[in-house]
Amino acid sequence: MIAQSYQIYVERIDTRKNMARFYAMSIEPNLFGETCLIRRWGRIGAEGQRREHHFPGEEEAVRLFLQILRKRRSRGYRPKPPVRQHAS
Repeated sequence: MIAQSYQIYVERIDTRKNMARFYAMSIEPNLFGETCLIRRWGRIGAEGQRREHHFPGEEEAVRLFLQILRKRRSRGYRPKPPVRQHAS
């Protein structure tokens, strides 16, 4: 059982390079009682790629989650800014 919810979605956009990428991760249980780190990445608006890592426990999955997140942040990925609603 996973003690806490782990999900993140980050983007890297550079209009000068025509770059618009996303990276998403989540930690979820599977039907066999394992903990899965699910990663998705690609160009914004495209399906992208997907990879799953299976672990016997949550600790190992969280360790890889944080390691990958640090690497993405160092490469310029940032959380998507919230969409502002105009007051009517």
